[in-house]
Amino acid sequence: MSTDPARIPFRHPRPLRDPDAVTTARAFHDLMSGRRTVRAFSDRPVPTEVIESCIATAGTAPSGANRQPWFFVVVTDPDLKRSIREAAEAEEEAFYADRAPEEWLEALRPLGTDASKPFLETAPALIAIFAERWGEVPSGARVKNYYVQESVGIATGILIAALHSAGLSTLTHTPNPMRFLSQLLGRPAREQPFLLLVVGHAAEDATVPDVSRKPLHEIATFH
Repeated sequence: MSTDPARIPFRHPRPLRDPDAVTTARAFHDLMSGRRTVRAFSDRPVPTEVIESCIATAGTAPSGANRQPWFFVVVTDPDLKRSIREAAEAEEEAFYADRAPEEWLEALRPLGTDASKPFLETAPALIAIFAERWGEVPSGARVKNYYVQESVGIATGILIAALHSAGLSTLTHTPNPMRFLSQLLGRPAREQPFLLLVVGHAAEDATVPDVSRKPLHEIATFH
């Protein structure tokens, strides 16, 4: 007996002719070119519905064997944000003082980063992203997940793009190690912290480093 899943017809939801496709692709590039990592956030609230829709969009990402090995925890509670900040800063202080090689610190210097992370409290929302190392079926048995890091990375990229397109700013934060996120947020052992995404509106006086992106010819070739 065949165990192949049922198949349904596929039609792109918005097929475009070539001239329109070029225009649309360029418009999306223009939008994303304005995306910058910010470290100064306003405390202005963000509607929950916006974050819900953006996370649902992230959930459309491709994944190994369609296991969808991601989980998103949205944190808006001030006390919990404060606890996350305290734990993250403790790890960051150890990183800047002892763990990071001088070459890494030199690379970070132009960006103006340090162990202080006030944005973890100021921003209205934090999204802790977890990678599921294995899944569980209703019986409680484990099932293997495939290409977990790659799949969660793609979903995170889509999430960042969705939030930017909704007019929000983000910051990717990866204190190392991040085990404190699992503890503070009560996540199961099968989930591994992947990234902490800071979400909100940039502060009125926010500034970003004057850096540029590599041009197309430095990041791609066509054969």
